[in-house]
Amino acid sequence: MTFNGWLQILVFLALVLAVTKPLGVFMTRVFNRERTFLDPVLRPVERLLYRVTGVDENHEMRWTEYAVCMLLFSVVPMLLLYLIQRVQGFLPFNPQKLGAVAPALAFNTAASFTTNTNWQNYSGETTMSYLTQIAGLAYHNFTSAAVGIALAIAFIRGIARREKETIGNFWVDLVRCTLWVLLPFCVVGALLLVSQGVVQNLKPYDSVKLVEPQQVPKVDANGNPVKGPDGKPVMDTVSEQTVAQGPVASQEIIKELGTNGGGFFNANSAHPFENPTPFSNLIEVFAIFAIGSGLTYTLGRMTGSQRHGWAVWAAMTILFLAGVVTVYWAEARGNPLLAGADQRVSALQPGGNMEGKEVRFGITNTALWATVTTDASCGAINGWHDSFTPLGGMVPLVNIMLSEVIFGGVGAGMYGMLIDIVLAVFIAGLMVGRTPEYLGKKIEAYDVKMAMLVALVFPLVILTFTAISSVRGFGTSSILNPGPHGLSEILYSFTSQAGNNGSAFAGLTTNTLWYNVSGGFTMLIGRFLMIIPMLAIAGNLARKKYVPPSLGTFPVTTPLFTVLLIGVILIVGALTFFPALSLGPILEHLLMVAGKTF
Repeated sequence: MTFNGWLQILVFLALVLAVTKPLGVFMTRVFNRERTFLDPVLRPVERLLYRVTGVDENHEMRWTEYAVCMLLFSVVPMLLLYLIQRVQGFLPFNPQKLGAVAPALAFNTAASFTTNTNWQNYSGETTMSYLTQIAGLAYHNFTSAAVGIALAIAFIRGIARREKETIGNFWVDLVRCTLWVLLPFCVVGALLLVSQGVVQNLKPYDSVKLVEPQQVPKVDANGNPVKGPDGKPVMDTVSEQTVAQGPVASQEIIKELGTNGGGFFNANSAHPFENPTPFSNLIEVFAIFAIGSGLTYTLGRMTGSQRHGWAVWAAMTILFLAGVVTVYWAEARGNPLLAGADQRVSALQPGGNMEGKEVRFGITNTALWATVTTDASCGAINGWHDSFTPLGGMVPLVNIMLSEVIFGGVGAGMYGMLIDIVLAVFIAGLMVGRTPEYLGKKIEAYDVKMAMLVALVFPLVILTFTAISSVRGFGTSSILNPGPHGLSEILYSFTSQAGNNGSAFAGLTTNTLWYNVSGGFTMLIGRFLMIIPMLAIAGNLARKKYVPPSLGTFPVTTPLFTVLLIGVILIVGALTFFPALSLGPILEHLLMVAGKTF
């Protein structure tokens, strides 16, 4: 660990803090339908969209109607994305003549991008045509992010309103989020990325001559190595390389800003065409946290308790710092199994565990990115989590297990945090023997039941599919590494998909019938079965009367509340999964310290 490394982390956090208030104020004005500087340009476009689609922008919805609209809007484009993948070989903007995506993989991908997960069981540059990338995947990057933000705003309205039956209009929230929040920032961000060298074109892939021809094993049509009569691999001489390209920058920025995470290339943000420079790296990792941080200020402003918004921000920041410090320490100290090697930082070497990391980013930026992308439900990566040390790899896994409420995915992190706040306030009420209250609303049995339903769905789907995959051949046959690391690969896979994160631990072959189908259902359950009870809480809170605070009311604006909230997040999240973690990364760490490995 170095002073320069700590400085980079602190500068990043300072930038996130700096954007929190202005972005939070802007989003408050957008969703309260107050005038903004973009109105002269965007308001006519908004009216035209409502006129064409027949939407009454003044119509308010109950939570049930809001949920139905959200589900219909998600299901229909998901089916369309599946169809686009299946027939992409007959569609235009396919200069590489890529064929149809296999049915199980197409289902998994459609579920993935619809749920804001962006889990990828494929290599983008060899599987998806330009049209599929633009009209299918990039479209869902915008809409799934907008849905998440709209849901968070609906929850905040439910807290802020008094004796109301409605929580807003889904179509209006969706349109305003897309036009006012996502599109303008993406236009600016994409241009900045292009200036750094991120590719943006529709050209066919280029073929270039290698300076030195390479010998590579020959493979058959199924990708299996070909062996000669002597049993040795047959080698081919390769003298050309195909350089993939395409409309990358436009998808890269919404992938980060919308906490989507799906890479245009298989290497994701470790690829130099997606993330070529330290400045592009800063832009992208900052974009992941920007909206989630701003929503904490929006929470305080819309509910009339700005100090509460900052208390929530403080809880997120403390958990973020705990995570990034742990990963940075674990990776910078190196690998205990290489005790005889010099792993110190020097003028000649970066030191620490550099396996799976890009030299241009180093340990600091890789540790920071891994923490940020799993604090939020982003899933973009600039280094391979599978190559981290056991404790370094455990932190991204735990971050997702905490439901990614540490700034979180756009919207999803905020409404996930609000669920934890409901539970924290309920526990505080039990401590003082009073009916718990949250910003003037009584938290009653119905609210707690719905909150616990959200809390229980997540571990249920993860642990069930992980258990099945760990004992059946169709699951274990995909493991690259045996022992506790192999369990970590399976556990991370289903945790990432249920948490709508999308980052892969790697080392697990998931483009199989079992993992495609089970993963697709995991993503759908992790998204929608958690949204419905959350909206039910929002609708119930909106109907309640305002209760003035009294001496027995637990304040939600103090450091004590922040500490209690952190405790609830850790207890509900981390301890639920502790038995699984103890058999995976914790056991692997103990074996590594003892100098043993599988």
